Amino acid sequence: MEFFKRRKLRKQLKTLLHHAHTLRASREDVMTATQLSFLDEHVGRVKAVVDGSDMESMVKEGEALDACLTKLNPPKSYSWWSENFDVLVVAIGVAMAFRAYFYQPFKIPTGSMQPTLYGIHSEPRPASDATWLDQQPVKFGKWLITGESFKIIRTKDRGTVRISNSDGSKNPGYTPVVVAGKAYYVPNDVVEYGMTGLKGGVRNGQTVKAGDVLWSGVICSGDFLFVNRWKWNFCHPQRGEIMVFSTSGINHLQQGTHYIKRMTGTPGDTLQIKAPKLVVNGEAVMEPERIGQIARMEKIGDWAPAYAGFNPSGNLRYNDPGRTLATENDMVLLAPGYYYAMGDNSFNSFDSRYWGPVPQRNLLGPASVVHWPFTSPRWGWIK
Repeated sequence: MEFFKRRKLRKQLKTLLHHAHTLRASREDVMTATQLSFLDEHVGRVKAVVDGSDMESMVKEGEALDACLTKLNPPKSYSWWSENFDVLVVAIGVAMAFRAYFYQPFKIPTGSMQPTLYGIHSEPRPASDATWLDQQPVKFGKWLITGESFKIIRTKDRGTVRISNSDGSKNPGYTPVVVAGKAYYVPNDVVEYGMTGLKGGVRNGQTVKAGDVLWSGVICSGDFLFVNRWKWNFCHPQRGEIMVFSTSGINHLQQGTHYIKRMTGTPGDTLQIKAPKLVVNGEAVMEPERIGQIARMEKIGDWAPAYAGFNPSGNLRYNDPGRTLATENDMVLLAPGYYYAMGDNSFNSFDSRYWGPVPQRNLLGPASVVHWPFTSPRWGWIK
């Protein structure tokens, strides 16, 4: 047994000698004569005992040399980062490549795809309904699991409530409510039709004082999903798929962002809407499954309202020159390389009916799976 201990110790001493040699070779030009002499002295002592049989001397001189090396070359506070930097760079590179070429995360900001996918939405509740589960740090854990958070929005100054008609581009899914020049953001579905006030909250034009509650309730985060970046490299996009696309170059849209809609038309299709049905090339379409459910105005679960069917854009909101399918008599022929996008919630979707078809170069990929919130009834593969 002692033989094996001596052999292990001898191996350790030789490793120390190797480190000492490396240190001297790499730092000889910056070390002082005293430091070099100090190092050589301890190296000589270890060499004198390394092949001997006195284990006590071997341990003593080995510890002395180790202390000498530590003194001359103390460990840096960032040594872990230095040693693992290459690993981190590779990991980040793999993650970026995965995002760029395979599956990219995407957040649903609005309600245009409800009830298939939900954007940020809310349920007004009085501030008194908040419980200990809505206090930090428990509140964060609740949100992490359910995506729900109780919010109480109080004004910091006295002033008049002004609900802004801004598109909320700095905070997608939210509408700014301005009091004394400061913007407070509420979910879009909190704002009543005609912007007359907030559901369960203050009225537009109301005077409030500092500390008053503008709105309170539960805010539910929109669905978070992955976009399949590789599928359309090997097959053509199909009607019925949920498409994510860039807005760049599309007139009347905010540039530099992404939209998500259902693909209702492919190149060469002639489209028409005979509410609640989508008509393609003269025939009402009932396939794939989800398009049929929308046309039949079915429910996809006990938790969801029924679909409202496919509907023309009408003349109630926008006057964009790119608008198509405004009435049931309108028809649109898709040119090669162009796709038609519509929200499943067609009464509340700003889509191709208002600004025209989407060019193929803008397509990012089909939505594939909802990965958060974990308790969402929509969690899993997307239809």
